[in-house]
Order: sequence, then C-alpha cells, then structure tokens
Amino acid sequence: MNTGKPPTAGDSSAEELHTVGEVAHLAKVTVRTLHHYDRIGLLVPSRRAKNGYRLYGYADLERLRQILLLRELGFGLDGIGQMLDAGAFDQRRALVAQRDLLRERQRRTERIIAGVEGALEAMEEKRPMAKARMFEGLQDFDHEQYEDEARERWGRTDAYKESMRRTRRYSKDDWTRIKAEAEDVMARLSALLEEGAHAASRAARELAEEHRCHIDRWFYPCSHAMHAGLADMYTADPRFMEHFEKRGEGLAAFFREAILANSARRRNAP
Repeated sequence: MNTGKPPTAGDSSAEELHTVGEVAHLAKVTVRTLHHYDRIGLLVPSRRAKNGYRLYGYADLERLRQILLLRELGFGLDGIGQMLDAGAFDQRRALVAQRDLLRERQRRTERIIAGVEGALEAMEEKRPMAKARMFEGLQDFDHEQYEDEARERWGRTDAYKESMRRTRRYSKDDWTRIKAEAEDVMARLSALLEEGAHAASRAARELAEEHRCHIDRWFYPCSHAMHAGLADMYTADPRFMEHFEKRGEGLAAFFREAILANSARRRNAP
C-alpha cells in the first residue's frame, strides 16, 4: 500500500493512506504509541474511515518521522509539539541542526569505542594500556573544567546558586535535550549569518530571545539586561569566541549584536 512517494500537489484524492497498523509496522513503533500521540494531539491522522479507523497520509508520516528523530535526540513530547507547531519552525534548518548533532554524537562514540578497543587489546596481550589512549573519547567535555573559575567569579550571585541547584538534578536525558536545543539555535544563527541577514533583523532577534529563554528555562532567571552582559562576554572571552567561531566565522560578533538588539528592543517596548 505504501509507495514511499509524496502525493501529487492539489490532488488529495490520489494520496495513499495508511492504517494505524501499517504505520506502526513502517515506523517500527507500537499501535499504542500512535494512539497516544493522537490522544495528546501530537500526531492526529489526517483522515478517518467511515468505520472510525485512523488513516495517515504522507504529511502524517513526515511528522511522525520528525517526532521520532526529536525523541531520539532527547526531547520530551511537550517540547516536540511546541517545536513542530510553532510558526517560526524551519524544518530544513532544524534537520541540519539535528544532523550535525547526530554526527558529533557519532564521532564521540567512535572515539570512545577506539578507547575501549585499546583497553581490550591491552588485556588480551597482558600489557599495560598506553597512557595516551587511556582516556580516548572521554576528554571531549569536562563539566568541572571551569567550575572553580565560575565559583570564584559568580559563586556569590543568586544566578550561580540557582544554576547549581537546578543542574544537580538533571539526568543524562536532560543534558542531551539541553545540548540539542542549544545546537539548534546555533545552527539557525549560522544559517542567518551565511544568508547575509542583519544582526538586528527580526529573525536574529527572535533567535536571541529563544537563547535567553533557554538559559532562563534550564539554568537561572535571565533578564534581558543579564543576557546583554553575557553577550559582551561572548566576544571578550577567547574560549567563548572559539566556541562560536568554529560554527561560523563572525558568529560571535553577530550573536552579540543580535542579543543587544533584542535586549534594547524588549527594554524599550511599551
């Protein structure tokens, strides 16, 4: 029944429709999962047969594919629904960000596997493992690398204390979601920069606001004034500069200007 081809534009009668069982088989999910997605409004099938059975069209399959990919990246169902239904959701840019995140995860996994293989070789040959290979794949992100510096600079602030309180309870899935959200914003910012958009454009300001809300949601209350202060640090600290510049030349300055433009506009709004 499934041809794998999208329907002809403007010809809804020619669209191939699929039962819930067929979709479950195609996507390797359970019928119960699809029923649940329907109940919560995340994936409501386009049609219903006369007997009330659910019928899914090509657009429904595409939405399901996006849902399953975002689930794989660690997003919750509520967040997925908001992303897919938001008017500003750009599917192509989101896919690029998701692809980049998956590739980075793949590279890191490959490095970890190489380290494990090195340990197995050493065990089989009954020799010590080479020190240079002992930590392969495990040094990519050190959560405590800047903890002393952060405590010294901001340890007495309410923001630092709140960030510590929140992050201590986050699970691995939470951190995966946090990283995915941040990478998605950076990918869309990079795309704007490449397109030649102005840093004070509406699209850039909206991404700056999305970034501020990301900090506010996951780490600490982040006012527009505080966000503007962070923007200055993004271009003043070489480590932040490197973080942004590897995603696009000039991205640090572009992001700073977008944040400042967004903060100024929000503060001056009636």
